[in-house]
Amino acid sequence: MTEKPAQKNPASSRQNIRKWILIVSFLLIPVTIFYISPIILMMGAAEGIATGSMILLILLFVLSFFVARLWCGWLCPMGAWQEICSPIMKHTVQEGWRKYIKYGIAALWLGMLALSIVTVGGIRSVDPFYGTVNGISISSPDVLMVVAVIFAIIFVTAYLAGRRGFCSVLCPMAVVMIIGRKIGNLVNLPALRLTADPSRCIDCGKCSKACPMGLDVNGMVQKGEMETPECILCASCADTCPQGAIEYGTGRR
Repeated sequence: MTEKPAQKNPASSRQNIRKWILIVSFLLIPVTIFYISPIILMMGAAEGIATGSMILLILLFVLSFFVARLWCGWLCPMGAWQEICSPIMKHTVQEGWRKYIKYGIAALWLGMLALSIVTVGGIRSVDPFYGTVNGISISSPDVLMVVAVIFAIIFVTAYLAGRRGFCSVLCPMAVVMIIGRKIGNLVNLPALRLTADPSRCIDCGKCSKACPMGLDVNGMVQKGEMETPECILCASCADTCPQGAIEYGTGRR
């Protein structure tokens, strides 16, 4: 009697694909970091230039109507760095005031951005490669040192606040995507989202343990309410659930 070959778990394959995408995103930092930098965005705006980072910010805002913070869970190199370091993070971000810090940072950043644009007389040109050298972001030891310090700050924040602590506590771009998601939900656009069937939940807690953002996914399933601004739609909870109580797909709220 011949044994049937073991079938691959599609859920596991999805998480492997996600992790590899994040690793590639992290390795491309020497090229891409200026295209996602809020600092470079501000520098360009002060000169009336729409940089690659401004274009990305606008794109993420529009896409968030339909995919919320998918960028954070699948593509962001800062998120990738935190997940790479997650094995040494001892805890997750706790609920409470810390998660509201990013809203204050975002308000200050967006206010300064608007003021810079008005002061300079508006955006007069577009330069996706602003600040780069032949499209490469890290082109000198000085820039490398600055980027290294930024990633050290991200690491320390995640270490002190909890896994994905920078995403939860400090990232202003996360707020832009949260606002976009709120707008999408307000007008009831079809979007990528998680749904749950509480009747299938066995209360094992595996979903909460798998969540890189430290969310109480188990509690969310019990309530049948999966929408939260902190979700990065990585689908780790859905792919971990042994009963298929959480589904990952498109639909209206």
